[in-house]
Amino acid sequence: MARLVAAFASSHSLMLAATTQDWIGGFRQTDRGMPLFDKDGTPRDYEELLAMAPPDAASLVTPKKMSAAYERTFKAVAELKRHIDATELDALIIVGDDQHELFQDSMMPALGIYYGKTIRNAAREETPEGNWYWRAMMERLEPQRDVHYPVHAGLALHMIIDLTKAEFDLCALREIAPNQYEGHAYSYIHRTYLEGRNLPVVPIMMNTYYAPNPPTPKRCVQLGWKLKEVIESYPAELRVGVLASGGLSHFVVDEELDRGVIEALHEKDLDYLASLDPKRLQAGSSEIRSWIVTAAAAVAADFQLDWIEYIAAYRTPALTGAGLGFARWS
Repeated sequence: MARLVAAFASSHSLMLAATTQDWIGGFRQTDRGMPLFDKDGTPRDYEELLAMAPPDAASLVTPKKMSAAYERTFKAVAELKRHIDATELDALIIVGDDQHELFQDSMMPALGIYYGKTIRNAAREETPEGNWYWRAMMERLEPQRDVHYPVHAGLALHMIIDLTKAEFDLCALREIAPNQYEGHAYSYIHRTYLEGRNLPVVPIMMNTYYAPNPPTPKRCVQLGWKLKEVIESYPAELRVGVLASGGLSHFVVDEELDRGVIEALHEKDLDYLASLDPKRLQAGSSEIRSWIVTAAAAVAADFQLDWIEYIAAYRTPALTGAGLGFARWS
């Protein structure tokens, strides 16, 4: 029988494809156009957030502090890769979100699982000279040609069938259009943590971003808890991992939210995670849902959170940025 043997989590922010100078200078321009919310989930523009920031906010985004945060972040990425490389796996379930990549507002399922034999990631497009943001986005794609990554179609189909029996309403995807490719929640994982490793994946796609149907935190806990049981009912000898892609808070850093989530992970407090106010899970912070699913699966498997790194990566005096998180349960 299959076994869930490990769980992981990683941010996939564009900051992880950017340079130190992009952190220090580039985001100060682009953050003005991001969907921004305050800690109560109220939409705000950049100037409003700047006016609300504490008097010492500018001291958090000096070049020295941002460079130090950059170094800590990429040490954490390297450490998580070492953990994943050291874990013997036959399949990796990636819990992520789709941001108008495979799904549009014309059809936006709350939850989907892809069960084709492979999933495509596209080759990079030419980067306009001087466009650092586009260059960073292209880092998630393939440097030379399209790549068709293996999917564990058997496990994926089993998950679709058994989760449907458990009354989860799923969108089942066996094919994507020729002009489509996996979203960045998945391509970042392939390009960063699985490069050179022909490991089959199962993409779970949640609508975290878009009204009116994101799964509630409580439903995310229920999904993760059931996921462990469904994996272990698969009738083949497989060592399976699950990985949350995305989060933590962004595009406004909410350290209170992030540290509350991290404490709940340490304490295996699924009630806390289930009770999170969805109003606080706006924009990029909505991706915390992927961590909730993965944490619930880890608790169901009686795993311990044995390594986590958190960097409050502020990038403007309005305290926009990302709470970057990386974790391993075993």
